[in-house]
Amino acid sequence: MVEDKHEYREQQETGTLTKKRKPPLYSVFLLNDDYTTMDFVVHILENVFHKHPVEATQIMLHVHKNGRGLAGIYSREIAETKVATVQELSRREGFPLKCRMEKA
Repeated sequence: MVEDKHEYREQQETGTLTKKRKPPLYSVFLLNDDYTTMDFVVHILENVFHKHPVEATQIMLHVHKNGRGLAGIYSREIAETKVATVQELSRREGFPLKCRMEKA
């Protein structure tokens, strides 16, 4: 954003006025499987994605019924960290829960 009118005119004249773009966002999804317990999915949603218990339960049921559910939308770095954390916690507990990120 241009600080003042003088700076704006100067940037217009020199052709250096550029739009600042927001970094792309990524949707993080949990994928259903036949082995991961519903309680563990709720635990992941509460502790990794900081969802309240009611919302975590709603998302878990959506994953169970529809095959996948949106856990959150984040910048690339945060989305990558969330996916890695879910995979690590799942493997540590012996569950095959999968987590994917897609450009939002």
